[in-house]
Amino acid sequence: MGIIENIWWLLVLIGVMILIHELGHYWAARLFDVKVEAFSFGFGPRLFGFKKGETDFRFSLILFGGYVKMAGEQAGDESSADPRSFLAKPRWQRLIIAFAGPFMNIVLAVLLVTGLFSVQFPKVPVTPSPTIGYLTSDGAAAKAGIKEGDRILAINDLKNPTWDDIALKEVGGAKTPLSVLIERPDKSQQVITVTPTLDEKNGVGAAGWAEQMTVQIARVSPDSEAERIGLQKGDIIAGANGVPIRHTYKLHDVMKASEGRPVEIEYIRKGERHSVTATPRQQEVEGQKRWMIGVSLELPVTFVALPLPEAFKESIRANTRNAGLIVSFLKGIVERRMSAKSLEGPIRIAQISKEAAHEGPSTFISLMAMVSLNLAIFNLLPIPILDGGVILLLLIEMLMRRDLSLAVKEAVFKVGFVFLMMVVVFVLYNDITKILPG
Repeated sequence: MGIIENIWWLLVLIGVMILIHELGHYWAARLFDVKVEAFSFGFGPRLFGFKKGETDFRFSLILFGGYVKMAGEQAGDESSADPRSFLAKPRWQRLIIAFAGPFMNIVLAVLLVTGLFSVQFPKVPVTPSPTIGYLTSDGAAAKAGIKEGDRILAINDLKNPTWDDIALKEVGGAKTPLSVLIERPDKSQQVITVTPTLDEKNGVGAAGWAEQMTVQIARVSPDSEAERIGLQKGDIIAGANGVPIRHTYKLHDVMKASEGRPVEIEYIRKGERHSVTATPRQQEVEGQKRWMIGVSLELPVTFVALPLPEAFKESIRANTRNAGLIVSFLKGIVERRMSAKSLEGPIRIAQISKEAAHEGPSTFISLMAMVSLNLAIFNLLPIPILDGGVILLLLIEMLMRRDLSLAVKEAVFKVGFVFLMMVVVFVLYNDITKILPG
């Protein structure tokens, strides 16, 4: 039943992406009066469909994908001499038709996030020059000399960065030195070079730092130690065993170090500071035993409904930031600084789709927007057989002012097809290794 549910939510997620993408190609082709012979949801043998005008709208056997078949799309096709064929149109029109698919995926991502933000926008305090609230003892930042309480004034050439800016530099900067200007609590300033390491599990850069945050209790578990000592939802954890708590990770570290011994917890309720003693209990979470007192923690977030113009602006910012992260990641893979193991294939996307659907519409919509943006950027890569490859060849022909030979185009197409199949096999193998035990 779980596998069927995974497949269902994957089809819902990918189905929307495919439909919007192919509609972009279809509408652009119709705009320039290109004959569209087939609009297929899926590949392979035709299952069912209907014909409207000259176009066969069909569902095909292999549902993971789709295509728009235009007359004379490939040199040597029987219909290539037709004045309404794809190759009979000016190159600038063909370029627009090729770009229209990824463009529609970008539009979808922006519209989805705009709609989401117009209903609930997470208003999290965003502070330029954020303060370091947590460091892993063996992380790149700690080894370089960064300390908890340091404020980041600049990273590389970016002054007064937000934590989102810093995170983008970090995840895309594996094995690349980052020049970090910090300000210590005593107001002294120092430039420190931090070189993020490659997180083998996630395949991204990691510096081992986290932004200072208010650690607030979101939920107290029934019959837990936290309930026994009187902690409540909304309480702010300020310290534990005399250690300032500036991030949830720090509280986890203190609990782990206690090994079940009593821990003195300082918390703030309605502006007043209190102190209690808690005895952590060992519980199993995701296959690991942890010392816990029975609270769920959260970053204080206020959700507001933004007016449409403001929601649109925030959507543009969010999608631009996400696109930058995707490009940085792909660049890191090409430069062999980052691992391709973090690429997700259809199996993992199916699992993530189901999990997002269970968490609620807003989570699923956010996932759909991210997948749509990923699909757009992937399709714009200059790989033959993808839209980006078609665009690249058209740009080369526009510069040369003549067509490339049929032999060259066929060779390029074959190379692109083989490369794409290798990517498909790799991500499937990658997905399987992630879900297998051990």
